[in-house]
Amino acid sequence: MTMLYPIILAGGGGTRLWPLSREHYPKQFLDLLGTATMLQQTVTRLRGFGDDERAETGELSVADPLIVCNEEHRFLVAEQVRQVGVRASRIVLEPVGRNTAPALTSAALLCNQDGQDPLLLMMPSDHIVGDLAAFRRAVAAGLGPADEGTLVTFGIVPDRPETGYGYIRQGPAYRGITATQRTPEGRIHEIHRIDAFIEKPDAPTAASYLAAGGYHWNSGIFLMRASAWLTAIEAHRPDILAACRAACYGAAEDSDFLRLDPDAFTACPSDSVDYAVMERIAGADGHAMVVSLGAGWSDVGSWQSLWEVSEKDRDGNVVHGDVCAIDSRRNVLRSESRFLAALGCEDLVVVETADAVLVVAKERAQDVKQIIVWLKDQGREERLYHRRVYRPWGSYEGLDEGERFQVKRIVVKPGAKLSLQMHHHRAEHWIVVRGTARVVRGDEAFLLSENQSTYIPLGVKHRLENPGTIPLEVIEVQSGPYLGEDDIVRFEDAYKRA
Repeated sequence: MTMLYPIILAGGGGTRLWPLSREHYPKQFLDLLGTATMLQQTVTRLRGFGDDERAETGELSVADPLIVCNEEHRFLVAEQVRQVGVRASRIVLEPVGRNTAPALTSAALLCNQDGQDPLLLMMPSDHIVGDLAAFRRAVAAGLGPADEGTLVTFGIVPDRPETGYGYIRQGPAYRGITATQRTPEGRIHEIHRIDAFIEKPDAPTAASYLAAGGYHWNSGIFLMRASAWLTAIEAHRPDILAACRAACYGAAEDSDFLRLDPDAFTACPSDSVDYAVMERIAGADGHAMVVSLGAGWSDVGSWQSLWEVSEKDRDGNVVHGDVCAIDSRRNVLRSESRFLAALGCEDLVVVETADAVLVVAKERAQDVKQIIVWLKDQGREERLYHRRVYRPWGSYEGLDEGERFQVKRIVVKPGAKLSLQMHHHRAEHWIVVRGTARVVRGDEAFLLSENQSTYIPLGVKHRLENPGTIPLEVIEVQSGPYLGEDDIVRFEDAYKRA
């Protein structure tokens, strides 16, 4: 029986969706359409794939997904996957980002350890697919060429002259289009050899591609045998393969995670699947093919693209949160924490969060990255963190701050606990507003109920724990000359953080 492994790449940053998407909580962890987060949509995308004709013969089995992410996001990934009832076969941690080719190579090595030579379906975790049935049929259409050792990608059927995507120019048609590749409406998921990959074009060139036909947007989704990918990467980028082999050989199990060897993986060159292999094998030799995909796909790479795929009101506005829109058309109006009112606005993006507000012309949405550059140059943390910061035990949110004081709201999940820690520069007051807290303070341990409080002096070891069955909510008042998050000395930690 052939095994199909979904390989989910969850290391993207999504900077063009700032201020909603930030480095420590990027877009794949956000629910942008009111259904599920983009990561959750991706890990469940093959549910029901066993209903296709090939799988019903018993020749194909879909494995639990293998997810590749960076260490910073490991607990977010594990929690979001758990919430939708998916069990990851592995969550592989990259010590640093090295683009998609090393990520796929490491996944292929890990999946191929038992000699099964499974099929791999590599999917970025931050894309939207509107028509899941069409997507699954396209994957089924690509199984035949992938079985034969071909590297298959999925080209999005364009509906407009888009300048934000790379393109694939199709070559001759692949032999053997079967009935299983026909949709109920009679359309065929066409399969062609890849003639060339083309960089992002200017507007007139993109318009000429749309008029000529035979061009697809490059989706970044790939299907191939593990052995086929390893053979190709060895032929074209043996340095990447060698580094990934060393990283996998030196990998260490850590609870639910597999940590790639940090020295070996850090030494790996950074490259994409396209540049490392696919562009090198495109042409008439038949080792690279594209399956046409019309399934409501979007990489949601900007606020403009989110507007395109979102439900709109009668004036063409995409509205989220507490919003009033009067005589306003074709806007993105999103409020996360406060009332937002728009009057006489057209083709704008207005996004409000607890600590930042973005106003940009929709046609300039791709340029939001300039704001990220400015924030970095200024040393501003708004590019990194939201006001609410997620931790494996729960979250904390800044409420107020001033000279020598800071107020936070801490939420601890049932059964979770913070590290045993101390601070050199601050003392803390804790007030329980919901639930029950177990407090360790120096040599003593005690329980606090709602409306009770305690004081943690500077330099004293302490820990906060939720022994109950409901979330614990605590108001923390910090005081001292320095209140930075790096003033934490950990002595014990259930989550093995430094």
